[in-house]
Amino acid sequence: MNNNTKGTLIAASLGPGDPGLITRAAWNALETTPCWAWPESRQEGGGYAISIARRAGLTPPEHTLELHFPMTRDAKRLTEQWSLAARQVLEVLHAGKDVVFLVEGDASFYSTFGHLQRTIWNLDPAIQVRIIPGVASPMASAALDRQGLCDGDQTVAMVPATIGMERIAHLFDTFETVVLLKVRPVLDELIQLLEQRQLLAKSVFVERAGAPEERVVHDIASLAGSQVHYLSLMIVHCNDGEATLGNRK
Repeated sequence: MNNNTKGTLIAASLGPGDPGLITRAAWNALETTPCWAWPESRQEGGGYAISIARRAGLTPPEHTLELHFPMTRDAKRLTEQWSLAARQVLEVLHAGKDVVFLVEGDASFYSTFGHLQRTIWNLDPAIQVRIIPGVASPMASAALDRQGLCDGDQTVAMVPATIGMERIAHLFDTFETVVLLKVRPVLDELIQLLEQRQLLAKSVFVERAGAPEERVVHDIASLAGSQVHYLSLMIVHCNDGEATLGNRK
C-alpha cells in the first residue's frame, strides 16, 4: 500500500502463458498486493491471466475482483461494462488498498488494461498507476520459432490482422517482417493473401505461446477452414535479404 489515502492501481504483466516468464517485479506485486483483479472469460473458464498465475503456484489473496468484459462491438454495452468494472476497482482503491490487475502478455501492448486505466482516470484522475512490463506475445512466438524478428536496419510492423487485406499487402511491400495479431476472424482471407504473395513458406502461426496448449504451425495452408484460439498470431518474413549492419553513412 502507498502512503496516500488512495491505493495504487498496478498492472502486472505476466507474459503470454509460460509462468517462467513472469518477471520478479510482477511476482513481487502479486505476492504483496492485498487485492487482485483480472478479466473474467467464459471461454477460458475464469480467465487466461489468472490461469497463468495459478500455474505459477501463486495463490490469490482473500480479496479478488473478477471483472467481466463481454466480447462484443456494441459500444454502449462496452462502455457500461467498463464503467462498472472501473467502479468496482475504485471502491477498493478509495478504501486505501492497492489493486493489482493481472495482464496476459504486456500491459502496454494491445491490452485490456489500457481500457480500464482510461476509464478509471475519467472517474478519478488522481489515482496513481504503476505498469510492470512483461514479455509480449510476438517476442515469445519468435523465440518458439527460433528465428529473430529483425536485425540491423530491418523494419518490423505489428498490427491486428483485422485492419484489412489491402493494408496488410502494403505492409508486406514495406517491412521486412510483419507480425499479425488477432488472426482468428480473418484467417482464411489471410491464408489466401499469403498464397498470392508467395509468402506461405515464410510464415509461422503461433497459438497460445507458452501455455500448455501452445501450437506452432509452419504449414500455414493446413489451417484453412479451421477454428483457432483468439490468442493467435502470425509472423511473416517478407524477404530473404540480410540485414544491413552498422550505422548508415
